[in-house]
Amino acid sequence: MNTEKVTARRLSLEEVTKLGVKDRIFVSADTAELKLPDCYVPAFLTKSGEDFEGGSVTARTIFQEEISCLPDDENEAGIYLADENGSVTIEVLQSAGVVLDLALFVPGGDKGSLTALYAAARQAFGADIVQIWRQSLKEVPDVKVDIFEEQIPRGRKASDNPKRDRRAIDTYPTRADFIEFSAGWKPVVEIHRPIVDDTPTI
Repeated sequence: MNTEKVTARRLSLEEVTKLGVKDRIFVSADTAELKLPDCYVPAFLTKSGEDFEGGSVTARTIFQEEISCLPDDENEAGIYLADENGSVTIEVLQSAGVVLDLALFVPGGDKGSLTALYAAARQAFGADIVQIWRQSLKEVPDVKVDIFEEQIPRGRKASDNPKRDRRAIDTYPTRADFIEFSAGWKPVVEIHRPIVDDTPTI
């Protein structure tokens, strides 16, 4: 486990309420999934401190975990801020790297092209470093589609022409699986039809 010693000071709830979402803080790295007592992790508030109305404070760590804590509770780990004049030194968990979870489109992809792709990654980062944890290969049709988000009708007086916004044009129809749609909207995928402008020109 790789950690770094950081000189810091513990914040009171009043000090936390003066922080913004871009202020880097440290919260406990101890979670239900991974027990790391007396260890901290870099994090940011999920909303500006001035927006809190009491109760627990929620922060999102650099590892995308949400942690709730009560800064003034002496029985909890608390929230710390890096401070050269701080009275304590805390152990801060370092990042080992990143796990990529992405949709990678390889034009005309076959086993040979994927082998070359992995070989290039291993050459860049080290033969023993890059490991393929999960591989899901899927052929995609050579079709261009429009991806819309359409407002979900509510009530009996739902319109026959619901409101629609274009989100993307792509040659990868299942891209809609990776787009985060707005609350109250649903994805709609249609074959792409170019807009023809019949306006006469002079």
